[in-house]
Amino acid sequence: MASARNFKYLPPRVADQIRGLGLSARRPMQGTLQGLHRSPSYGASVEFAEYREYVPGDAPNLIDWSVYAKTDRYMIRRFQDETNLRAMVLVDASASLDFKKSGPTTKFEYACSLAAGFLYLLVCQGDSASLTFFDEKISKRFEPVASTETLSPILLEMESVRPGGKGNIEQSLHEAAELLSQRSLVILISDLLQPPAEVARGIQHLQHNRHDVTVFHVLDGAEIALPMHGLVELRDLESSDKLLIEADEIRDDYSRSVQNYINEISRLCTGCGANYYTIDTRTSLLDAMAKRAAT
Repeated sequence: MASARNFKYLPPRVADQIRGLGLSARRPMQGTLQGLHRSPSYGASVEFAEYREYVPGDAPNLIDWSVYAKTDRYMIRRFQDETNLRAMVLVDASASLDFKKSGPTTKFEYACSLAAGFLYLLVCQGDSASLTFFDEKISKRFEPVASTETLSPILLEMESVRPGGKGNIEQSLHEAAELLSQRSLVILISDLLQPPAEVARGIQHLQHNRHDVTVFHVLDGAEIALPMHGLVELRDLESSDKLLIEADEIRDDYSRSVQNYINEISRLCTGCGANYYTIDTRTSLLDAMAKRAAT
């Protein structure tokens, strides 16, 4: 079992807590197993979809006789099948994620813990899930797994992945959209350090293909509100550019700019139909996951 080992990104204590959560898609999904999620196909599940008229060849036992008694018409009740969910978890592995100031871990380590949690939750509830890392483009892919046993090697290999290079979220999301052959749940975990309109174009591609998209915007608390004082030298982790600032003089303007940026990202994501959550790396993993599980 994946939870029996002390994986870096999924320790047993956390795995035990996660099992109590549930995760479902908001859109009908397509799958091959009987599971927890609505399918666009029709079958004999308990969720009623609609009526249609009886046609020769239909099984007589499908006729709703109570409707016939009221309308003198033979009607068939159609139900939506329940199906297993397919999911892709996308983790930003660009250099900007290798940042830690206010939180207990780097943004990348937090993103990996969040990804491991969702992968574990999905396979525990009978779904299949894959993991993909990206920077300027997709850099590493793991094929879908559907059991804790097949998830274990992925959890082990995650521990060797290191963030680096420049990021291109839009390009990576376009690539991810082309890799998904059927409707899926897509969980994007990133610090979203790219112009909001570009991020939105990538998400729109996924939404156009009718995938159910959730975005976790992971930030260190120091990126939201400057904790330093006086003259400070800042370095861009992706370009190595340096900037000298007087932290106390720009603090208020900086905080307003960050909040405006978060508001714009949130507006564009929700406008595309995606779930959007801002997550501080000081937030417990369980609380972060519960935000999506509760929707």
